[in-house]
Amino acid sequence: MGHAGHAPQNASFLGPVDLTDLDGLFSDREKTTAMRVRGFVDEVIRPNIADWYDRAVFPAEIIPELGRLGVLGMHLEGHGCPGRSAVEYGLAAQELEAGDSGLRTFVSVQGSLAMTAIHRHGSEAQKREWLPRMATGEAVGCFGLTEPTAGSDPASMRTRARQEPGGDWVLTGSKRWIGLANLADVAIIWAQTGEHGDGRGIRGFVVPTDTPGFRAEVIDQKLSMRASVQCEIQLDQVRLPAEAVLPADSAIGLKGPFTCLNEARYGIIWGVMGAARDSFEAVLDYAATRTQFGTPLAGYQLTQAKLADMAVAINRGYLLAHQIGRVKDREPRALTPAMISTGKLDNCRVAIGIARDAREMLGGNGITLDHSPLRHANNLESVRTYEGTDEVHQLTIGRHLTGLGAFTAG
Repeated sequence: MGHAGHAPQNASFLGPVDLTDLDGLFSDREKTTAMRVRGFVDEVIRPNIADWYDRAVFPAEIIPELGRLGVLGMHLEGHGCPGRSAVEYGLAAQELEAGDSGLRTFVSVQGSLAMTAIHRHGSEAQKREWLPRMATGEAVGCFGLTEPTAGSDPASMRTRARQEPGGDWVLTGSKRWIGLANLADVAIIWAQTGEHGDGRGIRGFVVPTDTPGFRAEVIDQKLSMRASVQCEIQLDQVRLPAEAVLPADSAIGLKGPFTCLNEARYGIIWGVMGAARDSFEAVLDYAATRTQFGTPLAGYQLTQAKLADMAVAINRGYLLAHQIGRVKDREPRALTPAMISTGKLDNCRVAIGIARDAREMLGGNGITLDHSPLRHANNLESVRTYEGTDEVHQLTIGRHLTGLGAFTAG
Protein backbone atom coordinates (compact mmCIF):
# COMPACT_ATOMS: atom_id res chain seq x y z
CA MET A 1 0.00 0.00 0.00
CA GLY A 2 1.70 3.18 -1.16
CA HIS A 3 1.85 6.43 0.75
CA ALA A 4 4.03 8.62 -1.44
CA GLY A 5 1.65 11.51 -0.98
CA HIS A 6 1.87 11.34 2.79
CA ALA A 7 5.43 10.53 3.77
CA PRO A 8 8.93 11.68 2.80
CA GLN A 9 11.15 9.43 0.71
CA ASN A 10 13.17 8.24 3.71
CA ALA A 11 10.10 7.45 5.80
CA SER A 12 9.98 4.94 8.62
CA PHE A 13 9.49 1.30 7.67
CA LEU A 14 6.24 1.59 9.64
CA GLY A 15 4.99 4.26 7.27
CA PRO A 16 3.27 7.58 7.93
CA VAL A 17 1.93 6.50 11.33
CA ASP A 18 5.42 6.76 12.83
CA LEU A 19 5.31 10.05 14.72
CA THR A 20 7.94 9.23 17.36
CA ASP A 21 10.86 7.72 15.40
CA LEU A 22 9.78 4.16 16.12
CA ASP A 23 12.01 3.24 13.19
CA GLY A 24 15.06 4.13 15.26
CA LEU A 25 14.19 1.55 17.93
CA PHE A 26 14.88 -1.38 15.64
CA SER A 27 18.06 -2.83 14.16
CA ASP A 28 18.59 -3.31 10.44
CA ARG A 29 18.16 -7.05 10.90
CA GLU A 30 14.84 -6.56 12.69
CA LYS A 31 13.55 -4.22 10.01
CA THR A 32 14.71 -6.59 7.27
CA THR A 33 12.73 -9.39 8.92
CA ALA A 34 9.63 -7.19 9.05
CA MET A 35 9.96 -6.14 5.43
CA ARG A 36 10.47 -9.73 4.27
CA VAL A 37 7.22 -10.75 5.95
CA ARG A 38 5.50 -7.65 4.58
CA GLY A 39 6.57 -8.65 1.08
CA PHE A 40 4.93 -12.04 1.57
CA VAL A 41 1.75 -10.41 2.88
CA ASP A 42 1.63 -7.96 -0.04
CA GLU A 43 2.23 -10.68 -2.62
CA VAL A 44 0.22 -13.60 -1.25
CA ILE A 45 -2.31 -12.40 1.32
CA ARG A 46 -3.57 -8.96 0.25
CA PRO A 47 -4.70 -9.98 -3.26
CA ASN A 48 -6.68 -12.93 -1.86
CA ILE A 49 -7.83 -12.11 1.66
CA ALA A 50 -11.19 -10.56 0.73
CA ASP A 51 -12.12 -13.72 -1.18
CA TRP A 52 -10.86 -16.06 1.56
CA TYR A 53 -12.75 -14.08 4.20
CA ASP A 54 -15.93 -13.88 2.13
CA ARG A 55 -15.94 -17.64 1.45
CA ALA A 56 -14.73 -18.51 4.98
CA VAL A 57 -11.72 -20.36 3.60
CA PHE A 58 -8.43 -20.92 5.36
CA PRO A 59 -5.74 -21.15 2.64
CA ALA A 60 -3.93 -24.29 3.75
CA GLU A 61 -1.74 -24.06 0.66
CA ILE A 62 0.23 -21.19 2.23
CA ILE A 63 1.39 -23.29 5.21
CA PRO A 64 4.62 -24.49 3.50
CA GLU A 65 5.26 -20.91 2.36
CA LEU A 66 5.02 -19.74 5.98
CA GLY A 67 7.56 -22.43 6.85
CA ARG A 68 9.95 -21.18 4.17
CA LEU A 69 9.37 -17.64 5.45
CA GLY A 70 10.71 -18.80 8.83
CA VAL A 71 7.77 -17.71 11.00
CA LEU A 72 6.67 -21.12 12.34
CA GLY A 73 8.15 -21.54 15.82
CA MET A 74 10.15 -18.44 14.97
CA HIS A 75 11.19 -17.72 18.57
CA LEU A 76 12.31 -21.30 19.33
CA GLU A 77 15.85 -22.65 19.01
CA GLY A 78 17.06 -26.08 17.96
CA HIS A 79 15.36 -29.00 16.23
CA GLY A 80 15.08 -27.04 13.01
CA CYS A 81 13.41 -23.99 14.54
CA PRO A 82 14.46 -20.51 13.32
CA GLY A 83 15.75 -19.23 16.69
CA ARG A 84 15.01 -15.56 16.11
CA SER A 85 14.57 -12.91 18.79
CA ALA A 86 11.34 -11.99 20.52
CA VAL A 87 11.34 -8.57 18.86
CA GLU A 88 11.82 -10.09 15.41
CA TYR A 89 8.94 -12.44 16.08
CA GLY A 90 6.81 -9.51 17.23
CA LEU A 91 7.55 -7.54 14.08
CA ALA A 92 6.68 -10.58 11.97
CA ALA A 93 3.41 -11.00 13.88
CA GLN A 94 2.33 -7.40 13.28
CA GLU A 95 3.09 -7.69 9.57
CA LEU A 96 1.07 -10.91 9.32
CA GLU A 97 -1.85 -9.38 11.19
CA ALA A 98 -1.77 -6.34 8.94
CA GLY A 99 -2.81 -8.92 6.35
CA ASP A 100 -5.37 -10.70 8.53
CA SER A 101 -5.71 -11.73 12.17
CA GLY A 102 -6.75 -15.23 11.18
CA LEU A 103 -3.51 -15.90 9.34
CA ARG A 104 -1.40 -14.53 12.20
CA THR A 105 -3.46 -16.79 14.46
CA PHE A 106 -2.31 -19.82 12.46
CA VAL A 107 1.30 -18.88 13.11
CA SER A 108 0.52 -18.32 16.79
CA VAL A 109 -1.28 -21.64 17.27
CA GLN A 110 1.44 -23.55 15.43
CA GLY A 111 4.44 -21.87 17.02
CA SER A 112 3.49 -20.18 20.28
CA LEU A 113 1.12 -22.91 21.46
CA ALA A 114 1.70 -26.35 19.94
CA MET A 115 5.42 -26.08 19.17
CA THR A 116 6.19 -24.24 22.41
CA ALA A 117 4.44 -26.97 24.41
CA ILE A 118 6.65 -29.63 22.84
CA HIS A 119 9.78 -27.47 22.97
CA ARG A 120 9.35 -26.44 26.63
CA HIS A 121 7.72 -29.51 28.13
CA GLY A 122 8.34 -32.40 25.75
CA SER A 123 10.75 -35.31 25.73
CA GLU A 124 13.70 -35.40 23.39
CA ALA A 125 11.91 -38.02 21.31
CA GLN A 126 8.79 -35.82 21.04
CA LYS A 127 10.91 -32.86 19.99
CA ARG A 128 12.76 -34.85 17.33
CA GLU A 129 9.57 -36.33 15.97
CA TRP A 130 7.53 -33.15 15.63
CA LEU A 131 9.48 -29.87 15.79
CA PRO A 132 11.49 -30.07 12.55
CA ARG A 133 8.40 -30.91 10.51
CA MET A 134 6.29 -28.29 12.24
CA ALA A 135 8.92 -25.61 11.60
CA THR A 136 8.70 -26.24 7.86
CA GLY A 137 4.91 -26.57 7.84
CA GLU A 138 5.07 -30.21 6.81
CA ALA A 139 3.19 -31.05 10.03
CA VAL A 140 0.48 -28.90 11.63
CA GLY A 141 -0.27 -28.75 15.35
CA CYS A 142 -3.16 -27.60 17.51
CA PHE A 143 -3.57 -26.87 21.21
CA GLY A 144 -6.55 -28.25 23.09
CA LEU A 145 -7.19 -26.42 26.36
CA THR A 146 -10.52 -24.56 26.13
CA GLU A 147 -13.72 -26.57 26.56
CA PRO A 148 -17.42 -25.87 25.96
CA THR A 149 -17.85 -25.14 29.69
CA ALA A 150 -14.29 -24.10 30.60
CA GLY A 151 -12.88 -20.99 28.95
CA SER A 152 -11.48 -18.47 31.40
CA ASP A 153 -11.45 -21.16 34.12
CA PRO A 154 -9.40 -24.04 32.65
CA ALA A 155 -9.00 -25.67 36.08
CA SER A 156 -12.63 -26.75 35.75
CA MET A 157 -11.99 -28.75 32.58
CA ARG A 158 -13.90 -31.99 32.28
CA THR A 159 -11.57 -33.82 29.91
CA ARG A 160 -10.05 -36.72 31.81
CA ALA A 161 -6.95 -38.84 31.28
CA ARG A 162 -6.90 -42.22 32.99
CA GLN A 163 -3.73 -44.30 33.20
CA GLU A 164 -4.28 -48.01 32.97
CA PRO A 165 -2.19 -50.68 34.71
CA GLY A 166 -0.11 -51.34 31.60
CA GLY A 167 0.90 -47.68 31.40
CA ASP A 168 -1.38 -46.55 28.56
CA TRP A 169 -3.39 -43.37 28.95
CA VAL A 170 -7.04 -43.11 27.88
CA LEU A 171 -8.46 -39.63 27.17
CA THR A 172 -12.15 -38.76 27.21
CA GLY A 173 -13.79 -35.36 26.83
CA SER A 174 -14.22 -32.44 24.45
CA LYS A 175 -12.47 -29.20 23.53
CA ARG A 176 -13.89 -26.15 21.78
CA TRP A 177 -12.54 -23.19 19.80
CA ILE A 178 -9.42 -25.13 18.89
CA GLY A 179 -7.63 -23.54 15.96
CA LEU A 180 -6.42 -25.81 13.14
CA ALA A 181 -7.73 -29.01 14.71
CA ASN A 182 -9.22 -30.31 11.46
CA LEU A 183 -5.90 -29.73 9.68
CA ALA A 184 -3.62 -30.86 12.49
CA ASP A 185 -1.33 -33.85 12.44
CA VAL A 186 -0.73 -33.56 16.17
CA ALA A 187 -2.77 -32.12 19.02
CA ILE A 188 -1.50 -31.01 22.41
CA ILE A 189 -4.39 -32.00 24.68
CA TRP A 190 -4.59 -30.90 28.30
CA ALA A 191 -6.54 -33.22 30.57
CA GLN A 192 -7.28 -33.64 34.24
CA THR A 193 -5.56 -36.67 35.76
CA GLY A 194 -6.49 -35.91 39.39
CA GLU A 195 -9.59 -36.73 41.34
CA HIS A 196 -10.70 -33.29 42.47
CA GLY A 197 -10.58 -31.15 39.34
CA ASP A 198 -8.58 -28.39 41.03
CA GLY A 199 -6.07 -27.99 38.20
CA ARG A 200 -3.12 -29.53 40.04
CA GLY A 201 -3.47 -32.81 38.19
CA ILE A 202 -3.65 -31.32 34.70
CA ARG A 203 -1.16 -32.85 32.26
CA GLY A 204 -0.45 -32.34 28.58
CA PHE A 205 -0.48 -35.12 25.99
CA VAL A 206 0.96 -35.32 22.50
CA VAL A 207 -1.87 -36.84 20.48
CA PRO A 208 -1.45 -37.79 16.80
CA THR A 209 -4.77 -36.83 15.27
CA ASP A 210 -5.11 -40.15 13.44
CA THR A 211 -5.44 -41.89 16.81
CA PRO A 212 -8.78 -43.76 17.00
CA GLY A 213 -11.39 -41.80 18.94
CA PHE A 214 -10.03 -38.35 18.00
CA ARG A 215 -12.48 -36.27 15.95
CA ALA A 216 -12.41 -32.58 14.96
CA GLU A 217 -15.49 -30.77 13.69
CA VAL A 218 -15.25 -27.30 12.13
CA ILE A 219 -17.29 -24.52 13.78
CA ASP A 220 -19.23 -22.83 10.98
CA GLN A 221 -21.26 -19.63 10.58
CA LYS A 222 -18.75 -17.32 12.26
CA LEU A 223 -18.87 -13.54 12.01
CA SER A 224 -15.17 -13.22 12.89
CA MET A 225 -11.93 -14.97 11.89
CA ARG A 226 -13.54 -16.21 8.72
CA ALA A 227 -10.23 -16.82 6.95
CA SER A 228 -9.23 -19.03 9.86
CA VAL A 229 -10.55 -22.30 11.20
CA GLN A 230 -11.68 -23.25 14.69
CA CYS A 231 -13.04 -26.60 15.75
CA GLU A 232 -14.64 -28.67 18.43
CA ILE A 233 -12.65 -31.78 19.34
CA GLN A 234 -14.26 -34.96 20.61
CA LEU A 235 -12.09 -37.43 22.50
CA ASP A 236 -13.77 -40.81 22.73
CA GLN A 237 -11.59 -43.25 24.65
CA VAL A 238 -8.43 -42.07 22.90
CA ARG A 239 -5.74 -44.55 23.85
CA LEU A 240 -2.14 -43.33 24.00
CA PRO A 241 1.14 -44.95 25.05
CA ALA A 242 2.75 -43.90 28.32
CA GLU A 243 5.33 -41.81 26.48
CA ALA A 244 2.61 -39.55 25.00
CA VAL A 245 2.52 -37.42 28.15
CA LEU A 246 4.62 -34.24 28.24
CA PRO A 247 7.15 -35.38 30.85
CA ALA A 248 8.70 -32.16 32.16
CA ASP A 249 7.86 -31.02 35.68
CA SER A 250 7.04 -27.64 34.12
CA ALA A 251 4.05 -29.27 32.41
CA ILE A 252 2.37 -30.40 35.62
CA GLY A 253 -0.70 -28.33 36.51
CA LEU A 254 -1.86 -25.15 34.85
CA LYS A 255 1.64 -23.70 34.66
CA GLY A 256 2.19 -25.94 31.64
CA PRO A 257 -0.50 -24.49 29.36
CA PHE A 258 -0.10 -21.01 30.84
CA THR A 259 3.53 -20.92 29.71
CA CYS A 260 2.33 -21.48 26.16
CA LEU A 261 -0.55 -19.02 26.49
CA ASN A 262 1.85 -16.28 27.55
CA GLU A 263 3.88 -16.88 24.39
CA ALA A 264 0.70 -16.50 22.34
CA ARG A 265 -0.34 -13.39 24.26
CA TYR A 266 3.06 -11.86 23.57
CA GLY A 267 2.52 -12.30 19.84
CA ILE A 268 -0.91 -10.70 20.12
CA ILE A 269 0.57 -7.58 21.75
CA TRP A 270 2.45 -6.97 18.49
CA GLY A 271 0.01 -8.54 16.07
CA VAL A 272 -2.95 -6.29 16.79
CA MET A 273 -0.81 -3.24 16.10
CA GLY A 274 -0.48 -4.51 12.54
CA ALA A 275 -4.27 -4.60 12.19
CA ALA A 276 -4.47 -1.10 13.68
CA ARG A 277 -1.76 0.24 11.39
CA ASP A 278 -3.39 -1.29 8.32
CA SER A 279 -6.76 0.23 9.27
CA PHE A 280 -5.13 3.63 9.75
CA GLU A 281 -3.33 3.43 6.40
CA ALA A 282 -6.54 2.40 4.62
CA VAL A 283 -8.47 5.42 5.89
CA LEU A 284 -5.52 7.79 5.40
CA ASP A 285 -5.38 6.85 1.72
CA TYR A 286 -9.15 7.08 1.40
CA ALA A 287 -9.30 10.50 3.04
CA ALA A 288 -6.72 11.83 0.59
CA THR A 289 -8.72 10.79 -2.47
CA ARG A 290 -12.36 10.93 -1.37
CA THR A 291 -13.82 14.38 -2.07
CA GLN A 292 -16.94 15.75 -0.39
CA PHE A 293 -18.29 19.29 -0.81
CA GLY A 294 -15.38 20.04 -3.11
CA THR A 295 -12.67 19.17 -0.56
CA PRO A 296 -10.79 15.91 0.17
CA LEU A 297 -11.87 14.39 3.47
CA ALA A 298 -8.28 14.81 4.65
CA GLY A 299 -8.75 18.58 4.52
CA TYR A 300 -11.46 18.63 7.17
CA GLN A 301 -10.62 19.32 10.81
CA LEU A 302 -12.68 16.42 12.15
CA THR A 303 -10.87 13.99 9.86
CA GLN A 304 -7.46 15.28 10.90
CA ALA A 305 -8.38 15.10 14.57
CA LYS A 306 -9.43 11.46 14.20
CA LEU A 307 -6.30 10.57 12.23
CA ALA A 308 -4.14 12.27 14.85
CA ASP A 309 -5.74 10.34 17.69
CA MET A 310 -5.32 7.05 15.80
CA ALA A 311 -1.66 7.69 15.06
CA VAL A 312 -0.87 8.67 18.65
CA ALA A 313 -2.58 5.53 19.96
CA ILE A 314 -0.72 3.31 17.49
CA ASN A 315 2.61 4.85 18.46
CA ARG A 316 1.80 4.17 22.12
CA GLY A 317 0.94 0.57 21.29
CA TYR A 318 4.19 -0.02 19.43
CA LEU A 319 6.20 1.52 22.26
CA LEU A 320 4.49 -0.82 24.73
CA ALA A 321 5.13 -3.85 22.51
CA HIS A 322 8.75 -2.81 22.02
CA GLN A 323 9.37 -2.42 25.74
CA ILE A 324 7.90 -5.84 26.52
CA GLY A 325 9.82 -7.43 23.63
CA ARG A 326 13.14 -6.00 24.79
CA VAL A 327 12.52 -7.29 28.31
CA LYS A 328 11.71 -10.72 26.89
CA ASP A 329 14.92 -10.78 24.87
CA ARG A 330 17.08 -9.41 27.69
CA GLU A 331 15.76 -11.50 30.58
CA PRO A 332 12.75 -13.75 29.91
CA ARG A 333 12.28 -14.43 33.63
CA ALA A 334 11.64 -10.72 34.19
CA LEU A 335 8.56 -10.94 31.96
CA THR A 336 5.73 -11.07 34.49
CA PRO A 337 2.13 -12.11 33.83
CA ALA A 338 1.11 -8.54 34.68
CA MET A 339 3.40 -7.22 31.96
CA ILE A 340 1.94 -9.58 29.36
CA SER A 341 -1.59 -8.74 30.49
CA THR A 342 -0.89 -5.00 30.28
CA GLY A 343 0.19 -5.32 26.66
CA LYS A 344 -2.57 -7.68 25.59
CA LEU A 345 -5.33 -5.70 27.34
CA ASP A 346 -4.40 -2.23 26.13
CA ASN A 347 -3.18 -3.02 22.62
CA CYS A 348 -6.31 -5.04 21.84
CA ARG A 349 -8.47 -2.18 23.08
CA VAL A 350 -6.51 0.31 21.00
CA ALA A 351 -6.58 -1.81 17.86
CA ILE A 352 -10.29 -2.59 17.86
CA GLY A 353 -11.13 1.06 18.54
CA ILE A 354 -9.00 2.21 15.62
CA ALA A 355 -10.48 -0.39 13.26
CA ARG A 356 -14.01 0.69 14.21
CA ASP A 357 -13.21 4.39 13.86
CA ALA A 358 -11.58 3.77 10.48
CA ARG A 359 -14.68 1.93 9.27
CA GLU A 360 -16.82 4.87 10.34
CA MET A 361 -14.62 7.29 8.41
CA LEU A 362 -15.00 5.17 5.28
CA GLY A 363 -18.75 5.71 5.36
CA GLY A 364 -20.94 3.18 3.57
CA ASN A 365 -17.98 1.99 1.52
CA GLY A 366 -16.44 0.74 4.75
CA ILE A 367 -18.84 -2.18 5.08
CA THR A 368 -17.48 -3.84 1.93
CA LEU A 369 -14.45 -6.10 1.68
CA ASP A 370 -12.86 -3.55 -0.65
CA HIS A 371 -11.58 -1.99 2.58
CA SER A 372 -9.90 -3.75 5.49
CA PRO A 373 -11.02 -1.96 8.71
CA LEU A 374 -14.35 -3.73 9.32
CA ARG A 375 -12.74 -7.10 8.58
CA HIS A 376 -10.03 -6.22 11.09
CA ALA A 377 -12.61 -5.05 13.65
CA ASN A 378 -14.58 -8.27 13.33
CA ASN A 379 -11.44 -10.36 13.68
CA LEU A 380 -10.27 -8.37 16.67
CA GLU A 381 -13.47 -9.27 18.52
CA SER A 382 -12.01 -12.79 18.61
CA VAL A 383 -8.44 -11.73 19.32
CA ARG A 384 -9.63 -9.61 22.22
CA THR A 385 -11.46 -12.65 23.62
CA TYR A 386 -9.02 -15.51 23.13
CA GLU A 387 -5.89 -16.03 25.24
CA GLY A 388 -7.69 -14.20 28.06
CA THR A 389 -10.61 -11.78 28.00
CA ASP A 390 -10.24 -8.16 29.07
CA GLU A 391 -11.59 -9.13 32.48
CA VAL A 392 -9.04 -11.90 32.99
CA HIS A 393 -6.22 -9.50 32.20
CA GLN A 394 -7.67 -6.78 34.42
CA LEU A 395 -7.78 -9.26 37.30
CA THR A 396 -4.24 -10.46 36.58
CA ILE A 397 -3.04 -6.86 36.80
CA GLY A 398 -5.22 -6.28 39.86
CA ARG A 399 -3.69 -9.27 41.62
CA HIS A 400 -0.23 -7.92 40.83
CA LEU A 401 -1.12 -4.50 42.25
CA THR A 402 -2.92 -5.65 45.40
CA GLY A 403 -1.55 -9.11 46.13
CA LEU A 404 -5.13 -10.41 46.24
CA GLY A 405 -6.70 -12.78 43.74
CA ALA A 406 -10.25 -11.83 42.73
CA PHE A 407 -10.97 -14.42 40.05
CA THR A 408 -13.90 -16.01 41.90
CA ALA A 409 -17.29 -14.52 42.71
CA GLY A 410 -16.67 -14.89 46.44
